[in-house]
Amino acid sequence: MKRFLLAVATLLPLFAALPAQAFEVFTKSAFEMAQDKGDKILLHVHAPWCPTCRAQEPGVALLEKQRPELKVFRVDFDSQKEVLRQLRVTAQSTLIAFDGKAETGRLVGVTDGGAIAALVK
Repeated sequence: MKRFLLAVATLLPLFAALPAQAFEVFTKSAFEMAQDKGDKILLHVHAPWCPTCRAQEPGVALLEKQRPELKVFRVDFDSQKEVLRQLRVTAQSTLIAFDGKAETGRLVGVTDGGAIAALVK
């Protein structure tokens, strides 16, 4: 029991450092509404089992904090296949930037926070 409690105490600070969930789960209606308003949008095609997707999360979370006007939607790679077809996405860990209805850029497998920030400038 002591080992278990020691392990939990050791891991708690790591969990506290994880980014908070600020993204919105992708729905077609919410995405279209943001496009119609002319919002800056970032789609993060994500899979929970994907280590690259997890590595992208801190960069995306920092971007959300720095740019509160940016709408971030998470598209589930495993369950939202129709959306993936419409967006012509073939891999998880894809980031797609939009300015309203216009796609302005796309990255696949990039985890560098600076590159992610540059995507939505």
